[in-house]
Amino acid sequence: MQGGVDEAGRGPVLGPLVVAACAVPDADLPLLVEAGVRDSKLLSATKRTALAAWFTDQKEARGWRSCTVVIDAEAVDIALADDGLNWLEVRGFARAINGLGLSRDVHLVADACDVNAQRFTHRITDRLNGWPWPNAVMESEHKADNNHPVVAMASILAKHRRDQAMTAMAERVGYPIGSGYPSDPATVAALERLIGPEHIDPDVRWSWATVERFWRQRYPGEPPVRGQPHRIQRTLFQTDEPRP
Repeated sequence: MQGGVDEAGRGPVLGPLVVAACAVPDADLPLLVEAGVRDSKLLSATKRTALAAWFTDQKEARGWRSCTVVIDAEAVDIALADDGLNWLEVRGFARAINGLGLSRDVHLVADACDVNAQRFTHRITDRLNGWPWPNAVMESEHKADNNHPVVAMASILAKHRRDQAMTAMAERVGYPIGSGYPSDPATVAALERLIGPEHIDPDVRWSWATVERFWRQRYPGEPPVRGQPHRIQRTLFQTDEPRP
């Protein structure tokens, strides 16, 4: 088996961080290429939806596997106040791989979220049930979704699930929210309604620097904080010791 793991939604100010893992037999890898699987960022939402549905159909017929882990905005905020976003992703990647139900005979590749790809691998395998597995290896690479179709498929599954979450949020609030990225004008416009003086929407990442700047430009006092006392937004490992 060949397995891939990737995430979607590390940088947005709105919505969840999603990690997906998938695995297919070695002989089926060409099917991914033939179907047009590639890095999810290079595909339209329509194409991602179609490929996600196609993969689901193949799971029953060909014994393919997948697992998706959705980490909501509140959990992201709490992690940022605790041991950092990269440790959150380590735990998410491990949960997704464990969710595949594999225990041997697999080559796993993760899209590295740490500047040190080997360190990222070790931190994940430390959390895999029963690792080391017989005849199994794991490695992490930067830009792995460009080089490995099975990682690209994982990126598609993760991005598709995040797209669904963003659609559900827009339907819940009743107005456009865009992609959720701070660079998206529709998202910036939505923040005017999502961030108020007495309430911030639960699907907003309260700890994001974007939210803090927005709050301080409009309201007196400190912005609301989830979980633990607010700390500066972090994007790299801040400690070598994760929370328990």
